Amino acid sequence: MVNVGIIGYGYWGPNLVRNFSETPEANVVAVADLDPARLQLVQRRHPNVRTTSDFRDLFRDSSIDAVAIATPVKTHFELGMAALKAGKHLWLEKPMSQSAAEAQQLVDEADRRQRVLIVDHTFIYTGAVRKMSEVMNAGELGKILYYDSTRVNLGLFQRDVSVIADLAVHDFSILDHLLSEEPVAVSASGTNHFPGTPENLAYITLFYDSGTIAHVNVSWLAPVKVRMILLGGSQKMITYDDLEPSEKVKIYDKGVSFTDDPQKILEMRVGYRTGDMRAPRLDGTEALRVEGAHFIDCIEQRKPPQTDGNLGLRVVRLIEAATASMCGKGETVYLQKQVRFA
Repeated sequence: MVNVGIIGYGYWGPNLVRNFSETPEANVVAVADLDPARLQLVQRRHPNVRTTSDFRDLFRDSSIDAVAIATPVKTHFELGMAALKAGKHLWLEKPMSQSAAEAQQLVDEADRRQRVLIVDHTFIYTGAVRKMSEVMNAGELGKILYYDSTRVNLGLFQRDVSVIADLAVHDFSILDHLLSEEPVAVSASGTNHFPGTPENLAYITLFYDSGTIAHVNVSWLAPVKVRMILLGGSQKMITYDDLEPSEKVKIYDKGVSFTDDPQKILEMRVGYRTGDMRAPRLDGTEALRVEGAHFIDCIEQRKPPQTDGNLGLRVVRLIEAATASMCGKGETVYLQKQVRFA
């Protein structure tokens, strides 16, 4: 049994408490939050869970094995480092820190103390993304040509992070998971329509050595909510609509072929292929439940999680690069290749 403490009971904290409470191998011991009303809510929903307004109580409690931090991004580094130095395994919300330098320090500290560090890139644990990964690894799509994502809605405006760190971060983690390579360059443009606030709209393009290109459109200013990914391969193509109640993932046997055969060029150099569409069955288990159980298993088995600190670090580097490009009006930012750990 792994005893868990949770810091932050605002937007995401209640989901963490609920899922860890329902994970057989986990036991939620305490929740810390600065808002007394939030702590009263914890007591009504989970009467056996201790509450405190001082997060340091969780670090001092020797019975707590792991701490999950669901607080504003600007607090992630300080709280995360304190948790690791207290000998706790660490769950950090995304993005894991405000800078790559901070993220690297957290990774190094976790390695030094041999603590499990997981970053909550929840989409990696969804049935949809896992199925997409399975199809790609089986070679069904052929060579990956493009990834095109639209992730827009009206609000929720953030005060401490831009729309890139709030929404594009999901696509950065999904791309990192699906592709066997990292981007070599990033170009981004965006703006904040309300002075003094973070950017609320951005268009990001990522370039890969293989020829794959990824485009991500994120916005807090759209009249409708859209969560759509198009993934194109040389053999088949995938659509992933996260708002679709059923058949979120559809695989199309569609594509194009080109020929240099002189006999065929006279007819048509480009050939179009249209086959069947199938919607594979997906695991409907809540992603956060899958991730929570995975975190506990990693602690018990002393193994690195799928969304470890190194993935979180790569995502933060992409956020920094895209932000720098956006500040340069779309200027291309080239990335150094990082060592990937198995």
